[in-house]
Amino acid sequence: MSLKPREHDRKYGELDHVIRAYVGHRADDDEPLTAYLRHTWRTRPWAIPVAEEQLRAYADNPPGRLRLRLGEFYPVPDVGLPDAEIQAWLVRLADRLKESVETGQAPPPATPRTRWEWHARFPELAQFLGGWFSQDMPDEFEDHDAAVQDYLDTTDSGLVAQLTGELHDLLTLPLDDSDHALAVTELGMEVDPPAPYTPGAWLTELAARLRGRSDDAVAP
Repeated sequence: MSLKPREHDRKYGELDHVIRAYVGHRADDDEPLTAYLRHTWRTRPWAIPVAEEQLRAYADNPPGRLRLRLGEFYPVPDVGLPDAEIQAWLVRLADRLKESVETGQAPPPATPRTRWEWHARFPELAQFLGGWFSQDMPDEFEDHDAAVQDYLDTTDSGLVAQLTGELHDLLTLPLDDSDHALAVTELGMEVDPPAPYTPGAWLTELAARLRGRSDDAVAP
């Protein structure tokens, strides 16, 4: 019997965050776990010992092939390790998390350095860019402004406010034009910004537009 969402979250929810931080990276790459710790210390520090516990539990009781095929266990994505080495790797991750909690040592604040961290830090911006500015955008909308307006017309105001905050958060980071281009790509944008804007200039204009819209909404 396959896992129900609630059971999945209870047993593997935080483990899943850690493992997904490694998607696109090799298991011996230190940056994904650093990114997880940097973001999680900032937003949900209580989750780090939960992740450690779930990693150890999974390593202590690895599923067999049949139970994985039936969907009864969490399937670890490919991280470039043979199956025989997965358990030891999970234990090493758990040890790193335990050390971070026991010493209180968190990675210093920094610009996101992995795709997972970009999405974890800017989830609504990723939804906006990936959902409205994919490679299909020119077929679905007349132009960028039409795509933005469609997002505004169809999205809950609370999420629009979240997007506004995330845009301003991103624009406070010390990024140059090439960094902004990388950021929007990591967050799912598959088309160029409208001419003559650079990615950073377009994000700045978009943030101002959303802020003006918010100010108009609360004006007496």
